[in-house]
Amino acid sequence: MDKVIITAAITGSIHVPTMSPYLPITPKEIADEAVRAWEAGAAEAHIHVRDPETGKPSSSLELFEEIITEVKSRCDIILCLSTGGSQGMTVEERVAGVSSFKPELASFNFGSMNFAYFMTASRYKEFKFGWEAQHLADSEHYIFPNHFESLRKYCRIFMENETKAEFEIYDVGMINNLAFMIEQGQVQKPVYIQFVMGILGGIPATPENLVFLHRTAQMNIGDFVWSVCAAGRSQIRMCNMSLLMGGNVRVGLEDSLYAGKGLLAKSNADQVERIVKIAKELDLEPASPNEAREILQLKGIGKVNF
Repeated sequence: MDKVIITAAITGSIHVPTMSPYLPITPKEIADEAVRAWEAGAAEAHIHVRDPETGKPSSSLELFEEIITEVKSRCDIILCLSTGGSQGMTVEERVAGVSSFKPELASFNFGSMNFAYFMTASRYKEFKFGWEAQHLADSEHYIFPNHFESLRKYCRIFMENETKAEFEIYDVGMINNLAFMIEQGQVQKPVYIQFVMGILGGIPATPENLVFLHRTAQMNIGDFVWSVCAAGRSQIRMCNMSLLMGGNVRVGLEDSLYAGKGLLAKSNADQVERIVKIAKELDLEPASPNEAREILQLKGIGKVNF
């Protein structure tokens, strides 16, 4: 493709406020960051929400609504609502945003896994908020639950609300899960896949592994639109690899807090601008939101419930 879809994952639920003063927390900060990412060239913003007082990950529909209505009033970026949530959230809490807001796009994590980031706690002697250290430590025994019963329920809810799934694939077995659900008629093609690399518990972020994931998906699923994101220092390297292979990319403070070696990103836009520059060096142009809607075959911003 000559056009590349750039996604900005605005805040996520892994990083804690102590790690960066630039991590957006309040609805206004998250909305402002989505708009800045759009101005920098992103066609899609991936949205999590946080308690505005403490920065703790939240599933509040009120916070989601405040953010997405504000963003929609200011720009036409595609809003991809997270259904991954955070530790302790029920399946119902995680998917409630799809039923309530009927977004064009939402994340859909396609398998259970160890999802660990406890090792980062030792880098900090003090924390800004009381919940942060425990949040990090608890991931040592956290299993991210996405079993087949919940996948089936998610499929029904996505279909009922005409919300396109962005299938989050953290390891090769999840491709097999997706192929099975397609065969069972629970998922309709064409599909949009996001290869998520570099999470402890998932597939390591290497060029060889990305080629393996892509090839396995081709053999088991056929044609699909795809993107890549990677944790930490692997972010830009693996996004660059995706561009070379004909894929799309995701950057943002959810995946990495840095804009370069040792340099904290002051905004999601810093990372978007960086990958836009790389794409243009490869003679690729960032897709506009409407071009991305056409590529992904979305229902359109006029059919959302916000």
